[in-house]
Formats: sequence, C-alpha cells, structure tokens
Amino acid sequence: MSRNIWVSILLVLILLASIAGERGVKAAESPGTLNPACSNDETGDDQVHRVYYNSLEEIKELNSYDLFEFNNLAEKYVLVAATDSEIRAIQSMGFLTALDEEQTANLHKLDQLAGHQGLQTLPSPYNCYRTVEELYDYGAALASAYPNLAEWIDVGDSWEKSVGQSDGYDMFVLRLTNETITGDKPKLFITASIHAREYTPAELAARFAGYLIENYETDADVHWLLDYHEIHIMFTANPDGRKEAEGGAEWRKNTNENYCGATSPNRGADLNRNFEFKWNCCGGSSGSQCAETYRGPSAASEPETQAIQNYMTAIFPDQRGDPLNMPAAKDATGIYIDLHSYSRLVLWSWGFSSTLAPNGIDLRTLGRKFAFFNNYSPSPSWSLYITDGSTEDFAYGRLGVAGYCFELGDQFFESCTTFENNILPGNLPALIYAAKAARTPYMTPAGPDSINLALSQNTVIPGAIVTLTGQINDTRYKSGSGEAAQPIAQAQYSVDVPYWDPAYAPVELLPADGVFNAVSEDVTVTIDTTGWLPGRHILFVRGKDNANNWGAVSAVFLTVEFPLFLPLLVK
Repeated sequence: MSRNIWVSILLVLILLASIAGERGVKAAESPGTLNPACSNDETGDDQVHRVYYNSLEEIKELNSYDLFEFNNLAEKYVLVAATDSEIRAIQSMGFLTALDEEQTANLHKLDQLAGHQGLQTLPSPYNCYRTVEELYDYGAALASAYPNLAEWIDVGDSWEKSVGQSDGYDMFVLRLTNETITGDKPKLFITASIHAREYTPAELAARFAGYLIENYETDADVHWLLDYHEIHIMFTANPDGRKEAEGGAEWRKNTNENYCGATSPNRGADLNRNFEFKWNCCGGSSGSQCAETYRGPSAASEPETQAIQNYMTAIFPDQRGDPLNMPAAKDATGIYIDLHSYSRLVLWSWGFSSTLAPNGIDLRTLGRKFAFFNNYSPSPSWSLYITDGSTEDFAYGRLGVAGYCFELGDQFFESCTTFENNILPGNLPALIYAAKAARTPYMTPAGPDSINLALSQNTVIPGAIVTLTGQINDTRYKSGSGEAAQPIAQAQYSVDVPYWDPAYAPVELLPADGVFNAVSEDVTVTIDTTGWLPGRHILFVRGKDNANNWGAVSAVFLTVEFPLFLPLLVK
C-alpha cells in the first residue's frame, strides 16, 4: 500500500475522532453496546440507553424523550428510555449512545405487574408497596384511630376525578400534630410519587407517617415534634398515573386525555414541569404533548398541580419578594420535600438556572445535612439538568420555603429487600431532621446536633439525682461535601419548656473533658429532681458552635413517680 493511501486513511481517522470529540463522548469505560445502541428487532419496546453529552445545555435537546432524573456527572451521560426509532433519532442529533442492559432490566420489572391493575395489593415480591387504595385506606385509618394526632384532608381532585370519571381520585393530605396544643406551628410538607412509576417515594411517605404515630408515646423526639410542629404528607401526588403504573405501564405523567390522544399510553402532562413558578422559562421541559416532560398548555393547568400549589400557599406564609435575587429572611420558616426516584440525590433550588439562589448557601447546608443521613449526593437541582416548572422551585421561588427533592435509590421499582434495608432506614432519619429544622431551616442546620442522649435512670422518685449525658457534634454533614465544622461553644437543657417558649429556663451542660474546644464534645450534667411533680417530663437539649449557630433540639423522657410503698409510711 502506498504512503499516500496510508496518509489518507490517517486523515480520515483523525477527522472521525474530531467529530466524536465535539460531543465530548466517552466510549471507553462505558458498558453496553455502542452505536447502534438498539436491539436488532423493531418491537417498539423501550430500552434504556446511556446518552453521552458534552455540556448540561445539550441535555435540553432530549426533553422530548423519556429522560430519567439521572445524570452521571463523572462520565457525562444521562439515561433515556427509547424505542429503536427514537434512539436512532437521538443518534442523528450527534449524540453517542450505549444500551444499558442493567437499567433496561430494572425498567422492565414494571412489566411484572401487567394484568394486576385494579387489585388492592401488589403481588409478591413487591407487596411492600401499597396501591393507591391501600395508601388512602391507611391514611384514613390513622386519622380515625388517632383523631388528636392525625387528620385526613381532601385538598383537591385528580384529573380523572375533575372531569367526572368514576375511577378518578381525591387528592389527600395527612396532617399530623397534637391538636391539644394550639398555636402557630412550623410546618414540614412532603409530597411523593408525582411521577407515577416511582414506587418507593409513596411507601416511604406512608412509613414516615406511621413511624411518627407509632412512636409518639415512646420516642421523646417524635413526641415534641408532633406537639410543637405540623407535618403534612401527600402519599401520592399523581394517583391517576400511579394506578396506570400499578397495571404494569411505565407511566410518568398524569392521565389527562386532552394531550396526545385520549387512549394514548403517552397522554398526560408531567406534573413536575407544570408548576407556575418559572413555567416554560428555560428549556427545562417539552412542548410536545406526547413527550414525557410535557409541561402542559399553561402554567398550573393540571388539577393535581393546582391542589398542591393551593395547599402550599394555604399552610406557608409568603416569605420572599418577587425579584429573583431577593432572599427569604434568615429566620424564615417551613420545609417542603418532594420525594422521587431514582439517583440517590438531595437537590434544592434553583432547577431552572445555574445561578445561585438568594438563600443558596443555607439551602446547601441543609442539603448536606440531609445527605449525612441518607448518604446521597447533595447538589442544586440544575446540576442534574435544567428543569422548569418544578415543585421545589415553586416552594422556594414563590414562598421562600426551603424546597428540596430527594431522589431515592437506584431504580423505579426497588426490591422490597432494598427498600426495607436501605431506603427506609437511610431516609427516615433525614425526614425526622427535616421536621426538626422546619422552624428555622436557614439557621438551624448550620449548628451542631445533640445526639446520644442518655440518663443514668429514666424513672426516679422525687429528689433523686440523675446524670444526663450526650454529645454535641458539628460534623454531621455528608462526608467530603465541603461543609466546615466549628468547635462547640455551649450546650443547654431545659425541662418541659422548649427554647422558643417565653418561659424557657435553660441549664448549662458541661464538657466532659472540662473545656469546649473541639468540633464534637461529650457533655454531662447532674439533675436534682427535688420538687418535681410526678409524671413524665421531657428534657430538651441543644448545642451551639463558636460561630454562634444553635443546632437542632433533641430530647429524652424522664419520669418521676412516688414509690409504691409510700402510702404505707403515711398514717
């Protein structure tokens, strides 16, 4: 072969490499079959593909496809469920793709539910996940059994209910608080499974509600949270779509028959692109009715969206002005969390722009605190990719409420073993902390946690001396997230009266080693119960770092009772 031919071949190879480089694609180290990424048969069944990008801006080009809420920032690819023809269209746009066989298998686990639509219980081995009817029955049962702690509230209609279809649903919220203690209370509002095929969020929300009710009388932290806070939980924010998913459909949107055809499996609007704040502002949604991220014809066009927005504006004060650069007050109150799956992420505003939100530093601190508990990756929402018209941006942008999205786990349909052993124990503490921080979410997370509280005796007679020990710890943020720890400066406890009450009478706890100078300090104090009334008392403990940040309260019960033989000694 002549030298000129070799030179020509070399130039062609260089040109091809240059074209691939313009998309920034990494073919190496990416499992799966590279182009063509589809299976050979033209069945029309969706398969999950890795779509490699060069910049986050390019991801906007994929909004008309089934783009998962997943982004591998290290290898720079997103996941898209697509048919053969769709993936060829994506490739024609210049993207390099690779079939992801593992994620395809995960997606098609939903097929195992085919034929089960309408059943009251999902089949084994997925029977840890409740159907819409079971979720609703559970919420109603909690309210019936514990009327002083729980209220089951109808806050609106699903689309099918709104147009008079018999299989539509009411939109319900479970409100949890001790009704016998009145006053204006800080609020945590949780919505779940706004995308129908996401099973774990709804079940986590229901389990959180049950945990609070079941532990009210035995767990001091749960007790004071329900006494002095309100926790509002919407088990499923898209019941019509969820019922479609329970029948085996890979359903994401609501079921509005006005979009994409009344019987189309692609009908409906993406409720998490339909909220009025920054709706259709920034290329973070699709205008195509059949697209999975279709934003609807107008802001808040969907009855489900309207129900959630109206509920938020009813329970939260408006604490932020209209200008985008105007922050909420440092002592603003309230937290909103939208539970999704999957990607193991903790996200916060903004989602529509990479500009730092006005309260962005404080939102980041709380996000890193959540990530300590569930070990997820904390980042602003836009770092996943740009979205507009989303729930957390509405909560923060419209009301100044600290808004978050948790992306749970590693697939839409986690096994019950994974849910029970990983997702549930990792995220329950994060939700408990959210309830604790709801009073001042832009302040409390910067302070140290009060943990490992213990008493030398939990039940004593009047006049007994009790030792209270614990730890004040300022290091409990996601490891490596960049959040700075501060030395501990102070610790306090109070009896029966929390710090926000005008009658608060704190007592100092002392460092066990004699001096406060470390980012984590063991603390102790002796308590004389002389003069205490009989009954169960609650001890509130909190700590402060040397930057003057007070952290979240933790609590422990101490019961004072007269000995059984005391009446025999009195004549």
